[in-house]
Amino acid sequence: MTQDPSIFSLVLHASFVVQLVMAALLIVSLISWTVIFGKLFGLKQVRVRNDEFERDFWSGRNLSELYQAASGKPSTQRTAPIERIFASGMREFLKLREKRLDAAAQPDGARRAMRASFQRELDVIESHLSFLGSVGSVSPYVGLFGTVWGIMHAFVGLANLQQVTLATVAPGIAEALVATAIGLFAAIPAVIAYNRFARDIDRIAIQLETFIEEFSNILQRNAGTT
Repeated sequence: MTQDPSIFSLVLHASFVVQLVMAALLIVSLISWTVIFGKLFGLKQVRVRNDEFERDFWSGRNLSELYQAASGKPSTQRTAPIERIFASGMREFLKLREKRLDAAAQPDGARRAMRASFQRELDVIESHLSFLGSVGSVSPYVGLFGTVWGIMHAFVGLANLQQVTLATVAPGIAEALVATAIGLFAAIPAVIAYNRFARDIDRIAIQLETFIEEFSNILQRNAGTT
């Protein structure tokens, strides 16, 4: 008697617990791929919009004009994180200037406002990144649990047999090992994507921090001339 060696057949013949583990891993893998593609396009848009605003900023346009353009955009219109950081810093700077505070306090207040905005933007950019990290670290262990359970189930079934051969042992072990394979299938892309996105987010964070320092220096020079 021969059995169909296909993966589909192995899944169908696996125990209920192993099938449950496989189903959970497949669902997590599907969600993971959705997050990966969403993050891929999202980070690309962030880089493009940041670069566009930086080119506009360093083109020599008046700061007030840039601030009015950034503030006048409706909330439904997507703007760059660097543009929102600029707007928060400029808003605080103008507010402190109206209060006629010390010249040194004006750029310091703007820098604090931009730092707070930077943290908010970074939290948004890093959203769902921890999910990919969890999938990459936990999925292999979940798959291993399914494999161990499947092997235990297979050996319990073999206990009632008078004669045990490789032909009777192999199918049960193969069914159990599918869980580990699916766990790795879910984990490997998540780990690769996590490392790639973490590197991209670090570059974006450096770009934003550099802009904050450069813009703070500009505001300090402007505060000193008022």
